[in-house]
Amino acid sequence: MSAIDRIDLERLVVRPGTDPNLADRDPGWAQDLGIGKKEGREELEAAVDRIAGLQERLFAEGRRAVLLVLQAMDTGGKDSTIRAVTRGLNPQGCRVVGFKAPSRAELARDFLWRVHAEVPPKGTVGIFNRSHYEDVLIVKVHGWAPPDVIERRYDHINAFERLLHDGGTRVVKVMLHISKDYQLQQLRERVETPEKRWKFNPDDLAERELWDRYHEAYETALARCSTAASPWYVVPAETKWFRNLAVARILLDTLREMDPQYPEPSWDPGDFTASRLR
Repeated sequence: MSAIDRIDLERLVVRPGTDPNLADRDPGWAQDLGIGKKEGREELEAAVDRIAGLQERLFAEGRRAVLLVLQAMDTGGKDSTIRAVTRGLNPQGCRVVGFKAPSRAELARDFLWRVHAEVPPKGTVGIFNRSHYEDVLIVKVHGWAPPDVIERRYDHINAFERLLHDGGTRVVKVMLHISKDYQLQQLRERVETPEKRWKFNPDDLAERELWDRYHEAYETALARCSTAASPWYVVPAETKWFRNLAVARILLDTLREMDPQYPEPSWDPGDFTASRLR
C-alpha cells in the first residue's frame, strides 16, 4: 500500500452531527507514514498522475463533476495547495475559481447566485478558492447580515449542495487548519521577503484580531454543513508536504469512488480495420 493510501482520513473528516473540535486538532500534525518530505513529494507526483487519469475518464464520460471547496484563515496555504494538487491535470477539464468581495450586481441578488454560476460543468473538476461559506464566515464575524439571516444560510447551503449532488456533482470541502502563531510567522515572512510582499495586506492584521470569532464561525459552519454526501475535512496545514498529500488523497478517493468510465463508441471498431485507416 502506498503512503498516500495510509493517510487516516477518519481523523480528518467531520462526521455529520459531530463537533469539529478545532481546538483539539493539532494544525502541525502529520501522520507518521514512514516517509519524509522528499518521499512525500514523490508520492504526491504519483497521486497527481492517478488523479489526472481519473480526470480524463471523468471528462470523457461527461455525465458528472467534482467540486473541491477550499477554505482557510489568511496564510492557510490555499493557493499553494491548489498548485500542488492540480499540477499535471488537463486544464481543459479543471478550473479554479476565487471568490473576492461581491460586486454590486452580485449583492443585488441572493448570496448563492454568483456561486451557482461558477459550479463546474459535467465532465470537469472545479476548485473554489474560498466559496459560499464566506457568507457564514466573514459576513457573520463582521455582522454584515443579521443573525437570523445567517442562521437560515446554513440550511440554504445544505440544500444547494444537495441539489448539486443530486445532479451528479460531488462536493468535497476542505478546511486548511493553521494556528495563530503559524499565521504570524507567515505574515512576517511575507513582509520580509520581497517576492512575497505582494501577498501582504495590512487589513490582514485587523482580521487577525478577530481570530477567535473566526474559529467560532468555522466550528458552526463545519458542524452544521458537514453531510454524508458533502463532508468537511479539516486538514492540518502547517506541514506543507503532508497537507498537499492529504488533499490529493481526498480528491483521489472522491474520483475513485465515482469510478468514471470511458463511453462506448457509437460506431463499431470492427468496421475500421488497420487496412482501412490509410
